[in-house]
Amino acid sequence: MGNPEVADIDNPMLRGFSFRLGGDDHRSDILVQSAPVHFARTLDQMLAFLKARFPGPDGMPDMKKVRAFSAANPETLHQANYIAACPLPRSFADTTYWGVHAFPATNASGETRFIKFKVTPPGGKVTLTGDKAKAKAKVEAKIRSADFLHEDLESRIASGDVRFNVMALLDRPGDPVMDVTIRWPDEDSREEVRLGTIVITGVEANDVCDTSIFDPGNLADGIGHPPDEIFAARRAAYAILLAKR
Repeated sequence: MGNPEVADIDNPMLRGFSFRLGGDDHRSDILVQSAPVHFARTLDQMLAFLKARFPGPDGMPDMKKVRAFSAANPETLHQANYIAACPLPRSFADTTYWGVHAFPATNASGETRFIKFKVTPPGGKVTLTGDKAKAKAKVEAKIRSADFLHEDLESRIASGDVRFNVMALLDRPGDPVMDVTIRWPDEDSREEVRLGTIVITGVEANDVCDTSIFDPGNLADGIGHPPDEIFAARRAAYAILLAKR
């Protein structure tokens, strides 16, 4: 997700995790990220967000335009504020990844509830917190490699494997299933169901990964498309991307 050339020591950066839930004939392609919200509610708002930040002749965005847009659209700051408040992760393997879309899920009895996917390390999220920890993090950042998160992941896999729990957060009446810029109330402590475990045992080269087809519109029976506008736009964007490969 985003620019793969950005250094791992760059803290205000969204980090993504894509995985397939199920088998080839009955699978869901799921996208989660290191923030529980998206930066725009609608496609028009997303486009306006990007236009406001488009570089001018000097190669820099006009900050007056950025501030004016943010003041008129405060919900577009929720993702950036969440990321800025989080300390630099110690490892990809210690990070919690959130799904921002609400999927209608139907069980064998025909009952439908909305769910959000969440991917968590078995031991819980590990970050450096507190003033002393933040000071330590600054010192460590100076001696870390620009690729320290990737190097750490490879080192962990070489000595064993990396595991994540796949969870489904269950909805409550009145949850905002159409707005991906806000969280469900008490989202950190609400009822959830464990769906399975992701076990990572190796690292593939980028060119190998680029041959894989990932489409968020691929959903197994029983899981419907989220009703929000951003998910619909993502489905269309992935289709265009795949056609250009």
